[in-house]
Amino acid sequence: MTETTKPTQPEEEKSSDAKETVQGILDFGSALTRTPSGTVYCLTIIGQIEGHMTASNNTKTTKYEHVLPLLAKLEESEEVDGVLFLLNTVGGDVEAGLAIAELIAGMTKPTVSIVLGGSHSIGVPLAVAARRSFAVPSAAMTIHPVRMSGTVIAAPQTYSYFQRLQDRIVAFVAGHSNISGEKFQALMLEKDDMAADVGSVIYGEEAVRLGLIDQVGGLSDGLSCLYRQIRERRAEKSAGAGD
Repeated sequence: MTETTKPTQPEEEKSSDAKETVQGILDFGSALTRTPSGTVYCLTIIGQIEGHMTASNNTKTTKYEHVLPLLAKLEESEEVDGVLFLLNTVGGDVEAGLAIAELIAGMTKPTVSIVLGGSHSIGVPLAVAARRSFAVPSAAMTIHPVRMSGTVIAAPQTYSYFQRLQDRIVAFVAGHSNISGEKFQALMLEKDDMAADVGSVIYGEEAVRLGLIDQVGGLSDGLSCLYRQIRERRAEKSAGAGD
């Protein structure tokens, strides 16, 4: 009779990790990776940032009601050492996008963002919210004034609200990147760059030159930076424990 043996503990853990990774990708477009350098949670921000209104069924979305509690969980998790954000978004709901960006910026854990296909409109604050931002050379970022759909009341209060909302975006981007608020505002109002519209489209290397993005680079660059942040954070914790 052939004797059967139970799987070893490491094999059980590998199976559990694989199931967890697949489920995370299906549910949130995310994956948890454990390496000797640290445990990294990879989160994608894609398609349209969905706010209070549900997008159509054929639209790929990032839902803020999913992302906000997830970010809070990652910040508190002892298992996760750093978070990698992969961005390819057309923008979307301004307040939902700003809420996500503010939460990312408020994280104490190492964070890195990489702009891939594009990070347009409210995707710009999302790109600069991480501790270090990267963009591939082919990445595009569209910068334009605030837009609003639906019924708009033509009253002074409406225009004031638009301006104050735009000021919040400008202040956030300027506060989390190396571009000045004046320069970012000027890119918003550029008249010669977009057909039948106001604004600018900038690409990877130009975004770095303007100070909007920290560095041109791809996945390996982003991960190297994230692991470096993790090592520095561990060293700070060790030094603090020794005092």
